[in-house]
Amino acid sequence: MKSMNEETVQVWIRLVRAHERALSTIETALKKAGFPPLAWYDCLWELEQAGEAGLRPSELNDALLLPQYGVSRILDRLEKAGYIRRRPCEEDRRAQQLFLTPAGQKTRLAMWPIYQEALEQAVGRRLSLDQQRKIASLLKPLMD
Repeated sequence: MKSMNEETVQVWIRLVRAHERALSTIETALKKAGFPPLAWYDCLWELEQAGEAGLRPSELNDALLLPQYGVSRILDRLEKAGYIRRRPCEEDRRAQQLFLTPAGQKTRLAMWPIYQEALEQAVGRRLSLDQQRKIASLLKPLMD
């Protein structure tokens, strides 16, 4: 087995640590402002983007890249809070379609300024625009 070079290990460690720190900054800001976790925001955002068509839970799961069990729990909580509604899918009555409610949209919109400021604090103010573009470009191959 070929051994990894030290640079590969350092990139991995720095990616994970940077992600954890940025996520912690955002989650802390949302909690301090009395909002639900970032995963709720992401679900609400995806459903808002889907519009009138809504999304099946599996489509939402694919968009979020969270474990299936995690999405199921979040959806139950979002529904209980009145932020989403479920309907049987017209093409397949065994499946469900998810839709954003007005309360869900209102909450997502209210969360955004807190999220935006925390993201700016965690990333935007620490890197120049040129550095941000370079990092985004360098990370692109890892997304394929």
